[in-house]
Amino acid sequence: MLLSVEPDGDVPIYQQLRDQIVVAVAAGELAAGDSLPTTRQLAADLGINMHTVNKAYDLLRAEGLVRLGRRTGAVVVRGPGDGAPGAEVVADWERRARTLLAEAFAKGMPPPEVVERCRALLDEFSGR
Repeated sequence: MLLSVEPDGDVPIYQQLRDQIVVAVAAGELAAGDSLPTTRQLAADLGINMHTVNKAYDLLRAEGLVRLGRRTGAVVVRGPGDGAPGAEVVADWERRARTLLAEAFAKGMPPPEVVERCRALLDEFSGR
C-alpha cells in the first residue's frame, strides 16, 4: 500500500490518510490482521507531523477499522465480508452518502449517471 498526501490540498492531511487506508481495505490491499506503519515511521516517510498520523489512525479506530495497541501498533480489524455492520455504522454511512449524493445532484449530475458511477466504483471493490 502506497500512501501519499497533498499538503496544499483542500482535504486535511489526516482525512487524506484515513480515506486512502479505507480504500485500501475495501480494495483488499489491506486485510484483517495487517499492520499499518507506526505513526512515527509514516510521518517521517510523508514528511508530516506525527500527530496528523495519530489523528487519522484514531478516526479509523473510532470507525472500527483498526485496533491501536502499544505493542502491536495500528492493526486492521475489519475487511470486506467480515460480517454485517451494526445499525450505527449504517446510519453514519447513510448520512455521509446522502451528503455526497446531494452534492452530485445539486451540481447537475443526472441520477442515472450517479447510480452508474456508484455501481462502477462498487464493482472495483468487489473485484468484478
